[in-house]
Amino acid sequence: MSTTLFDKVWDAHVVRNIADGPDVLFIDRHFIHEVTSPVAFLGLKNRGIKVLYPERTFATADHNTPTINQHLPVEDPLSANQLKALEHNTNEYGISHWGLGHEKNGIVHVVGPENGITQPGMTIVCGDSHTSTHGAFGAIAFGIGTSEVEMVLSTQCIMQPKPRKMRININGTLGKGVTPKDVALYIISRLTTSGATGYFVEYAGDVFENMSMEGRMTVCNLSIEMGARGGMIAPDETTFNYIKNRPYAPEGEKWEEALAYWKTLKTDSDAVFDKEYTFDGTEIEPMITYGTNPGMGMGITKNIPQADEIEGGKSTYIKSLNYMGYTEGEPMLGKKVDYVFVGSCTNGRIEDFRAFASVVKGRKKADNVNVWLVPGSHIVESQIKEEGLLDIITEAGFSLRQPGCSACLAMNDDKIPAGKYAVSTSNRNFEGRQGPGARTMLASPLVAAAAAVTGVLTDPRTLI
Repeated sequence: MSTTLFDKVWDAHVVRNIADGPDVLFIDRHFIHEVTSPVAFLGLKNRGIKVLYPERTFATADHNTPTINQHLPVEDPLSANQLKALEHNTNEYGISHWGLGHEKNGIVHVVGPENGITQPGMTIVCGDSHTSTHGAFGAIAFGIGTSEVEMVLSTQCIMQPKPRKMRININGTLGKGVTPKDVALYIISRLTTSGATGYFVEYAGDVFENMSMEGRMTVCNLSIEMGARGGMIAPDETTFNYIKNRPYAPEGEKWEEALAYWKTLKTDSDAVFDKEYTFDGTEIEPMITYGTNPGMGMGITKNIPQADEIEGGKSTYIKSLNYMGYTEGEPMLGKKVDYVFVGSCTNGRIEDFRAFASVVKGRKKADNVNVWLVPGSHIVESQIKEEGLLDIITEAGFSLRQPGCSACLAMNDDKIPAGKYAVSTSNRNFEGRQGPGARTMLASPLVAAAAAVTGVLTDPRTLI
């Protein structure tokens, strides 16, 4: 029987199938951070249960961490307590912990892949919705709740109904200035934020095959923003070359064995999906969001749609535009920008900072814009310095902060002030997501760089 990539990985991890119920799924890798793990560990303690396989769980501090002066005590009491709890719990249960100051510290969905922990054919979970990032390696990866974190810690399994299967095909050559972030925002704008609800998505076609691993991670990261349980891309030579020689990658004969298995992880040619979409990559241009969900996006040269052109509630659409201070039919080009944020688990990798630097090189930061450049890990921070990108950034008037989730979610000191406009390379533009009253426009690192040097929304193709 012909099967999809998703079926092959899922079925290989089913411990028990419950009739008319969920599957009991074995979990290969479990990532935890300081926000969603404390209550889970408290549950273990109250029940007198140990962590079954501590070597399969990896902890890092990222959500509540400051991005400047990380050598100093964390001032916010709640954040400080959560960070201390993570350190205490990981020590007590023998779990690897990369806390503040650790050379491998960084955003959970950045440090997993860059250390070779994330591998094809695995099941991966974390108490964070953007765990779908790891699907870029041909893994089944999805976010879980705190009670499920406790379940995985204690049993290394989770109970999950098997999602339906969707494939999104994009062929053709991407145009100048079009990045993987633009591809993802384009898909979400076409499917809406609920268009993939109940599905696990496989991305296929020339566009994804030609992407770097960083790009594939960006696309899979945003799968959750169209309602999908997760997204994945079949592993190939690009995948294998990325993983090889990383700290947790197999070595010697184990590498050859793993490689042989990984090469079988692809959808059979005649496998059937429950739903399938096909788009033309040549139609995609640099994207920008104009509303309060990731589906409210368009090509940067377009005008904001009229309410009558939008499926769904007109009143909700108008409310979103009112929050943003925008009106139907007006262009986004030239719009005021107060803040620019480059970073997060969506666009905090070295490729993203290379893109940013390519635009700002030889230019200067606009006086009216505050810019936060936040690497996704200390490894990315080191790469920025080693490749000379820091010199380019500094000469243009920018400064580099320390690793962390930063302005993605306003759980730390990096908050956009009320009423201010931020061009952000992160994943969500909900009301208040980057701070109470903050107005967020999601974009690629190239669009962010163009705004950073011009002070307004600018088509990056005019600067490349």
